[in-house]
Amino acid sequence: MAERKAEVERNTLETRITASINLDGTGQSSFKTGVPFLEHMMDQIARHGLVDLDIRAEGDLHIDDHHTVEDIGITLGQAFAKAVGDKKGIYRYGHAYVPLDEALSRVVIDLSGRPGLHMDVPFTRASVGGFDVDLFEEFFHGFVNHSMTTVHIDNLKGKNSHHQIETVFKAFGRALRMAVEQDERMAGVIASTKGAL
Repeated sequence: MAERKAEVERNTLETRITASINLDGTGQSSFKTGVPFLEHMMDQIARHGLVDLDIRAEGDLHIDDHHTVEDIGITLGQAFAKAVGDKKGIYRYGHAYVPLDEALSRVVIDLSGRPGLHMDVPFTRASVGGFDVDLFEEFFHGFVNHSMTTVHIDNLKGKNSHHQIETVFKAFGRALRMAVEQDERMAGVIASTKGAL
């Protein structure tokens, strides 16, 4: 099996970001972004998705976190697309339900080659640890638009915003892990009647 690793560098006037990913990793992660709560959440993707992540970012945090968070999502999406390659032999679809105390979230992923985000998370607070929760949608938009995936994110219940967000990221990691898993019965075949994703 070919190595499914990639590194992407993205430089703009607002941010400078490097993202490395290994889809066949062990859940190791290293972050230096200046946005600690996002790092905590991306660690959930690595641990529960069994992917190795290394993300370095310098951004205009003196303004706010928006550009940095969005561009991390973009760069991670680009790295993911590069690492997953032609998608031969993978399951393509992934889903997960994850609870944390009173919160429960569901994430469903299709490595469809078509970007689409459908996110329904009724946050109970506007910020967690000084982090604007609206930026999570910007992160996922960046990811899906540049990884060419369809992602449905639903927080089914929850009262604590930290728990709501954490269940989303854990479920996202689990669903991603399922979608990129090699299916022996699909060896060398793309899971699409089109013959391409």
